[in-house]
Amino acid sequence: MVDHVIIGSGINGLVAASLLALKGRKVLVLEREGEAGGCMRSRPLYPGFVHDPLAATFVLFMTSPAGAALGPHLARHGFEYCHSPHPTAVLRPNGEALVLTMDQAENIRRLNALSAGDGDAHAAVVQGIAADAPFLFALLGNPAWDWKMARLMFAQVRQRGLRGLAAWFGQALAPARGWLEGDFKHPTVQALFAPWVLHTGLGPEAAYSAQMGKVIAFALEAAGAPIAKGGAGAAAQAFVRLIEEQGGEVRLNTDVDRILVQGKQVTGVRLTDGSDIACASVLASVTPSQLYGRMLQGDAPAQDRAAATRFRHGRGNFQLHYALDAVPEWLSPGLEQVALIHLADGVDSVSRSVNEAERGLLPAVPTICVGQPSVLDPSRCPAGKAVLWLQIPDAPRIIKGDAAGEITATDWGAAAEAFADRIEAILCCHIKDFKSLVLNRTAYSPQDLNRMNINLEGGDPYGGACTLDQFFIWRPFAHSTNGTSEIKGLIHIGASTHPGPGLGGGSGFNAAKRLGA
Repeated sequence: MVDHVIIGSGINGLVAASLLALKGRKVLVLEREGEAGGCMRSRPLYPGFVHDPLAATFVLFMTSPAGAALGPHLARHGFEYCHSPHPTAVLRPNGEALVLTMDQAENIRRLNALSAGDGDAHAAVVQGIAADAPFLFALLGNPAWDWKMARLMFAQVRQRGLRGLAAWFGQALAPARGWLEGDFKHPTVQALFAPWVLHTGLGPEAAYSAQMGKVIAFALEAAGAPIAKGGAGAAAQAFVRLIEEQGGEVRLNTDVDRILVQGKQVTGVRLTDGSDIACASVLASVTPSQLYGRMLQGDAPAQDRAAATRFRHGRGNFQLHYALDAVPEWLSPGLEQVALIHLADGVDSVSRSVNEAERGLLPAVPTICVGQPSVLDPSRCPAGKAVLWLQIPDAPRIIKGDAAGEITATDWGAAAEAFADRIEAILCCHIKDFKSLVLNRTAYSPQDLNRMNINLEGGDPYGGACTLDQFFIWRPFAHSTNGTSEIKGLIHIGASTHPGPGLGGGSGFNAAKRLGA
């Protein structure tokens, strides 16, 4: 018998297992795929080239409580960050580019040079986030329902007054369009920040997208956009080595058929091969449909089972990666050392592509995120070569049509390469002789991503739509309480639970602390 079975080896499962193992608990991580890491994985892209087909940037983990607690232990096992002082930039169709650095004074200067006051407005935003950080980051990361949160809210009432706290929350629910068009005059400054809300599963018209955009602006300037040396898969292996060093086990190619329950108490899990594993508790890093529709079967509480059928997933994700024969020469200067470049024209272009994807259309002009991992980590490819990591965070999960009226296929198996051609044509407008550099191109449609990871339902990388009714205290369900239910010994963790998606490891950290880690 083990103390804790963790279903799924994504960031939250690995964080929980590591913390519990460090406390001397006997942990067993069960992973249905042939490699650990969930969305943290690396693959050969071309002989001598390594790329991350899914997650790539580790700023959320580096700045999280989980990262602080586990960082020194993981470093012993080879987890190392690679940085650039230029975390992000925007590149507009007309070739105009704007780079955000990790130097606030330089950012103020650059933004003010475009439009007087825009740099000062940016400083006010990030300084405001810094001032609110103890409250804001506790709200975003701590368990939503406990006495610590109640005391935190009471302290805020005493500090701000009840009406003042209500006003704070009202402002925090503003959409990104209101923030960007209200604070910044220059369209290129607006364009710099507009695409980032897509990486939180939102769009620029969504409630609280302004607050998430401001948090990202603060994090990028303060901590950058680091990646893991050797690839995201190397980071996952550091977790595995830490868990095994502490006596735990990570078992691959092992699928859980059901969670065993007796008298509203977890007793173990049954694998698809028919064998049973007894345990005192189960931490399930899966989507609601997997947990309540498959693994609990008839033992799923009726309220949870009904809510799981109504749980909504968000947009799909499309990945396109290149092995290049030479370092790309951007036609717009200043982009060579940037970690993540967005190809977007502004708030309207981002809003349009999001709207098209949410209606099931292939965006006519998708918002494109271009990562340059080999700039930060030269070990990813031979000297003088390059890797480009492209993410299109506004792809439809199910194709109903093409906003441009050019691609007739309505299944990803037939449409993926044509959509990749559309993205590549945009890239060719900004990189000198791009086609001549390409050694290999690999595309991953939402359907492909779902096949790689069962939790990416329909290619949704955020564990479910991140709209207000499915977030914060209402994630995954309106009645949810810190991932627990009436079944004792079961904790639901992962991107589908509070505090949501990303590589922060928040739900795994909170669950492990709940269990005494």
